[in-house]
Amino acid sequence: MTPRHSLRLTALAAAVAAAALAGCVAPAHTSVRADMRVGAPAWTPPPPPVSVYIEPPLVQPEPVFVDVAPPPMLVEVPPPSPFPGAVWTGGYWGWHQSRWVWCAGRWSAPPRPDYVWVQPYYEHRDGAVVFVSGFWAAHDVAFVPPPSGLHLAVEVAIGGGSRPMGPMGVFVPPPPGSRPGLIVPAPIGTPPAVVVSAPPVVNVGMRIQHNVNIDNSVHNTANNTVNNTTTNINNVRNVTNITNVTIVAPAGATASGKAFQNNVPAAAHLAAALPAQVHAPAPVPASNAAVPTYSPRGRAPGMPLQDAQQAQQAQRQRDQQVRDQQLHDEQRRDQQIQASQREQQMREQQAQRDQQMRDQERRDQQAQRDQQMRDQQMRDQQAQRDRQMRDQQMRRDQDMQQREQQREQQHEQQAQRQHEQQVQRQQEQQARERGRAQATARAPHPAASQPHRDPRHADDKERDKEKQPERRE
Repeated sequence: MTPRHSLRLTALAAAVAAAALAGCVAPAHTSVRADMRVGAPAWTPPPPPVSVYIEPPLVQPEPVFVDVAPPPMLVEVPPPSPFPGAVWTGGYWGWHQSRWVWCAGRWSAPPRPDYVWVQPYYEHRDGAVVFVSGFWAAHDVAFVPPPSGLHLAVEVAIGGGSRPMGPMGVFVPPPPGSRPGLIVPAPIGTPPAVVVSAPPVVNVGMRIQHNVNIDNSVHNTANNTVNNTTTNINNVRNVTNITNVTIVAPAGATASGKAFQNNVPAAAHLAAALPAQVHAPAPVPASNAAVPTYSPRGRAPGMPLQDAQQAQQAQRQRDQQVRDQQLHDEQRRDQQIQASQREQQMREQQAQRDQQMRDQERRDQQAQRDQQMRDQQMRDQQAQRDRQMRDQQMRRDQDMQQREQQREQQHEQQAQRQHEQQVQRQQEQQARERGRAQATARAPHPAASQPHRDPRHADDKERDKEKQPERRE
């Protein structure tokens, strides 16, 4: 062995000894906090998840201090409840054998009467994650969050991972398809499955809040806020009256760039059954045998043994699930395309019908205007004919009046002439009579010498002469 190789082995041994000695002393949180960097690391595809059934304990398990955040949630739709009183357990990320594993959900009966299921606990503290696995507890037993002054050894994940990104305090993993490392602040006791139906997030900002008051019948309860840093916590109730929770995310946090707010059931089996926006199916466990909950003090329990046939069967099931899901997605896309095409056709047909109705309405209006114009023209023509007839009648009446006046004038003139002629004749008659009278008075009396003449005979001749002009007229 060369001196250089000997020097290397000596340095390696010294490093191993120092690490062994360091393991005997509880690490300070300041070292973990100093290493915390909330940045934007490049995303790398996560390794295939491991799915197991966890055997939950009947007491609160010890907390685990993990250096990386749990992955985004997976989609696991619960089947119908097999019997009354069954409780949906699991369906969350748990810590096992130096990595996050998927604790598959299933329906279980409470191990003892009046026992309830306590949801897993995630807390962002000092740049790492404090995790407490789900467990069974008596109804009157309170969940105690790990105190802030508790010293825990850091569990390093095999294969690395993403440090938690978000505010300090209690949280749940992000929705399926989200950026690894992001956390969603939530009150204590929130089932992780409530985010399954939420949109994926790429930035910090999504949070969960309760919609009803928590049952604080036990005294000295903890302040259940987003930044849960309360110390000296005693008797925190694990049973609440919460029926639903509200998920809120600003537009800058979601992958779609749209703000999100929605109410979801607070029950894990109801929330897990909601349609997911990103399909990330949870793998089926390779074995039905349950794995004990991990304990940082004891030896890590091994994974269930499985032979090659079971592994191949599980792989075939996963492949078949992937193919079925792909086929389902393709069918759904085809249905959506067909539905959109039908909607487009319906919109086009409706637009065509509307255009036809508008055209017909315009034609009807034009025909109505034309008819009104024709009616007006007919009324104008009739009025003009009426005026012409009135004018003609007026002219005829005037002509008749004029002719009547002329006839009256002629009658008056004729009567005037006749009167004048009669007066003239009378005057002439009187003048002749005076003349005869005077002549008779001057002449001697011819009675003796002249023959007798009848005076009436001469008068008759004069009268005949006067009548002749009247006959001529």
